[in-house]
Amino acid sequence: MILKVIKTALIISAVIPLLLSVWFSIEFYAPPRTDPKKILFLVEEGKGVQSIAQNLKDEGIIKKTWPFLLGYRIYFSSKSLKAGEYELNLPVSSKKILNILSEGKVLVYPITIPEGMTRREIAQHLESLGIVEEDDFLKAATRTDLLGSYDIEAENLEGYLFPETYHFTRGIPAEKIISTFVSQFKTVFTEEWRKRAIEINMTPRKVVTLASLIEKETSIPEERKLVSAVFHTRLRIKMKLDCDPTIIYAMKEQGTYEGRLLRKHLKLDSPYNTYLRRGLPPGPICNPGRAALEAALYPSGEKYLYFVSRNDGSHVFSRTFDEHQRAVRKYRRQRQ
Repeated sequence: MILKVIKTALIISAVIPLLLSVWFSIEFYAPPRTDPKKILFLVEEGKGVQSIAQNLKDEGIIKKTWPFLLGYRIYFSSKSLKAGEYELNLPVSSKKILNILSEGKVLVYPITIPEGMTRREIAQHLESLGIVEEDDFLKAATRTDLLGSYDIEAENLEGYLFPETYHFTRGIPAEKIISTFVSQFKTVFTEEWRKRAIEINMTPRKVVTLASLIEKETSIPEERKLVSAVFHTRLRIKMKLDCDPTIIYAMKEQGTYEGRLLRKHLKLDSPYNTYLRRGLPPGPICNPGRAALEAALYPSGEKYLYFVSRNDGSHVFSRTFDEHQRAVRKYRRQRQ
């Protein structure tokens, strides 16, 4: 009788672990029954595996937390589950989820920063996309130490947040975004360009500042080097640049710009007012792209001193004040 009990106990002790193992395998490796769909799942920074498992259950991605937690302890305890946003294709097993989270296969978004945006506009753009908080970005944009010898005078990174298409994850630290922008600027502004800046008696900072004016004055590729020629000539003969976008930038920084530049604004008391002060403004007024930087370094050989808008985005260039005045009268009448 005792032997029979012992035999039964041995059989049970062997079968139960086997059944538990089979049960665990089914729960861990097989996806739960649910309708096929894609779902975004966010793992917040600092969250532990227990909290992540509960969040997965709360969102209906897994049915039970114990297979996920047990599977983590058996197979993934040596790895960390990476923070970030994930796109999961349901139904999905706990095993597959742990693979994805441990490998950090986070969802990345292509983010395009257009040429000519200011640092504040970039901050607002990124916040609207849910990538980073505006205030965090602007705070990180004071990291002028990232510029090194490119600019020792900068008070912020205006001008050096290079416009390009990047790939970011939601929740990425603002400092990482900033360093990516500046690194791309340094890649584009080559050693050859630095030597060219010396040839034309400019520092990289002055080149970037001039390029930012060119960027805001025209979006037509064929005109960039002509606009550059006008500004270079005016700088050489110490003639004021009379660049409207510099005043607009000053007003935006003050929070007073309402969408129109009026005649009274030309008297704005600001170091950025190129109608009142000769030379370049104190710093860049936007973040210029590659073409504008190249135009600043390699202006056209034309001897133009003036240009006026045709009201269609293009401009008429003139060598003399009389020519310029005739063009101004012509296109002012058309506008009226």
